[in-house]
Amino acid sequence: MKKTSRVISAVMVSAMAVSMLAGCGNSGASGAASGSAASTDAAAASTAAGSADTAAAAASGKTFKIGAIGPLTGGAAAYGNAVCNAAVLAAKEINANGGMNGYQVEVKTEDDELDNQKSVNAYNTLKDWGMQMLVGPTTSACSIAVSEYTKDDNMFQITPSGSAVDCVKYDNVFRVCFSDPAQGTASADYISDHKLATKVGIIYDSSDVYSSGITQNFVTEAQAKGLTIVSQEAFTADNKTDFSVQLQKAKDGGADLVFLPIYYTEASLILQQANTMGYKPTFFGCDGLDGILSVDSGCGRRSDQEFCRRLQ
Repeated sequence: MKKTSRVISAVMVSAMAVSMLAGCGNSGASGAASGSAASTDAAAASTAAGSADTAAAAASGKTFKIGAIGPLTGGAAAYGNAVCNAAVLAAKEINANGGMNGYQVEVKTEDDELDNQKSVNAYNTLKDWGMQMLVGPTTSACSIAVSEYTKDDNMFQITPSGSAVDCVKYDNVFRVCFSDPAQGTASADYISDHKLATKVGIIYDSSDVYSSGITQNFVTEAQAKGLTIVSQEAFTADNKTDFSVQLQKAKDGGADLVFLPIYYTEASLILQQANTMGYKPTFFGCDGLDGILSVDSGCGRRSDQEFCRRLQ
C-alpha cells in the first residue's frame, strides 16, 4: 500500500474518476461545462472567472463524497496518513479551482489500524455517511476484505497501494500501483543483475498476503537467476517481535543479503536484532520498507546495511 509520487498518482486517478462520475450525474449543463473546461479558452480563463466557478459550485449545494481508508495509527500509519492526507489536500485544491462539473468534493477518512475487520467497519461507516467512491484501503489484505463488500454494493473502489493480485479481482476495483508478483521478480532481477549477493536469506510474514505474494515470485526468479536461497523463514502476525531464530538461520547459511518483503515496523526490529548479534548483511526490501527511516532502528545509516527499495 506509498511515497509522494504514487500517492499523487492515486489522487489524480481518483479525481479523473470523480470527473467522469459527476459528468454522468449531470449530463446536460455539466457535460457542456466539461467540454468548455477542455478548450483553450477555458484553460486561459482569468482568476476572477475561476473564483466565480468556485462560488457557483459551492452555492449549488452539490457535493461528491469520497471515502478514504487506511491505517492512520499503529505500525503502518505512514502509509495510511500519506494517502488520506493527499486525498484531503487534493479535494481542497479541486474545490479551490471550481470543483468538478458543478460539484464540490468532500473527503472523509477512516482509520482501519491495519486490521481487516476494522477496515470493513470503516467502509460501512463511510457508506452510511453517503460515500460515492472509495480510495483505499491502503494495504493489500484490508483492500481485499473490503472489496467483498464494494462488489456487492457496486461501489467504485481504487486502492493506491494494495499490490496483492486479488486486490483487483472484481470489476469495480482498480489500483494505481504494481502487483506483488512483479515486485518479487524485479527484486530478484535487481539483486542478480547488480551482483549484490550470491547467497540470500528471506524473512517474510506468512500470515500476510502482501508478503507471501512477493516471496513466492522472488524465490522462483532468484533460483532462475542462479541465486542460492540459504534460508526462507516465516513469522506471523501473532509472533512478530523476536526474529533471532530467522536471523540466525540466515547467518548460519552464509547469507550476504537478507530479503525483507515486509512492512517497515517489523523490519526495524529485525535491523535492531541483527545489529545486536553482530550480523551485517545487506538488507533488501520492497515498497513495504517505505517509512523505515522514520523509525529508530538503532542501526543508523551504516554503509554495510543498504536499504534498496526497488519500486517496479
